Amino acid sequence: MPKRKKYPRLPNGFGSIKYLGKNRKNPYGVYPPSDRVNEEGNYLYPKAICYTDDWYVGFAVLNAWRAGTYKPGDEFLFRAQRRACQTDLDDFCARILADHSAQFHTDLARKEHAPTFAQVYEDFYRWKFGEAKKKLSKQSRNSTRVAFKNSACLHDRIFRDLKLQDFQDCVNAGLKREKPLAEASLELIISLHHQMAKYALAHDICDRDYTQGLYMPDAAGDESGVPFTADELRILWDHKDDPVIEMALILVYSGWRIDEARHLDVDLENQSFTGGNKTKAGKYRTVPIHPLIFPLVRKRIKEYGCLLPVTPGTYRLKFHNVLSRLGISGDPIHTPHDCRHTFSALCEHYQVTENDRKRMMGHSFGSDITNKIYGHRTLPELRKEIEKIVKDLDG
Repeated sequence: MPKRKKYPRLPNGFGSIKYLGKNRKNPYGVYPPSDRVNEEGNYLYPKAICYTDDWYVGFAVLNAWRAGTYKPGDEFLFRAQRRACQTDLDDFCARILADHSAQFHTDLARKEHAPTFAQVYEDFYRWKFGEAKKKLSKQSRNSTRVAFKNSACLHDRIFRDLKLQDFQDCVNAGLKREKPLAEASLELIISLHHQMAKYALAHDICDRDYTQGLYMPDAAGDESGVPFTADELRILWDHKDDPVIEMALILVYSGWRIDEARHLDVDLENQSFTGGNKTKAGKYRTVPIHPLIFPLVRKRIKEYGCLLPVTPGTYRLKFHNVLSRLGISGDPIHTPHDCRHTFSALCEHYQVTENDRKRMMGHSFGSDITNKIYGHRTLPELRKEIEKIVKDLDG
């Protein structure tokens, strides 16, 4: 049995041409270089550029792809050229390289002069905090710096070469650290990437905003916290006229994150909230406004035009100060996210169905395909569930 012919070894990072078996019409798969690894450290091969019947045709495709001139179907043109040079492979390869050399070197020169993520950040930071007309706070500066520091995996990458998955991998990496980043830190990373992409697009650094599909990983939604006790809830209700406590009660009886509350669509006529932008499962969900907090919601909309007229960071600071003044310390110290934990605890205590609790909190159904894909609940059905919750935890 004749041995299969050996072909030249391609350099690292060039791409690969793989023989997939003799029982295929086009047994050679042409693959771009892989820059992703799995948990075991092995490279993950991307989708093939094309499949062909000849290694040298694959070589031509790979060269064209690297030069940026390949279009789907070009392999048929290369196949015809290959047959025309059947007896002179050196001539065929020379023609391939000659056709794409100029474009390849132009592309190489572009990459050498294209700014990295870190360089774009420097220009963006100078523009945002120096040249822009609007003066921003010191907290905003610090948050931007922290988000950049937590994006270290992208610092040396060419910005225009970054795709959605690169940005998402950077966000996801924050959860894989020895000490995972908090949800607020991940949100800062996403916000920075959005802002930098818009800046780069406006300044012709890139041709497309690949950050549009960024989302908060599901695991980030499970920020640790401690629910308010029944006694602490009574203290909150006794001070419901305080604007900070008023907002806290709205969060306690709706389950929204403080970061989501600022951008909610409040429908007073149908008594519902719609919004959410942290995780795939939590996007664009609708939650009924509980009757206990409806007067508070209506009051804030009338006074401020929205639920949260300050930044989440400012609210967190006020929240801590007011709770300290009221003697509600908590162990550990309560945060606004504890309002969400309290809502979850109330749902459990008053036997709100588990599926509806997940829906209203924007939690994933995981491998439960039935509820994830086919579970549909109307606003009245959700209202019936949320109204099981009453004012006290005495049940």
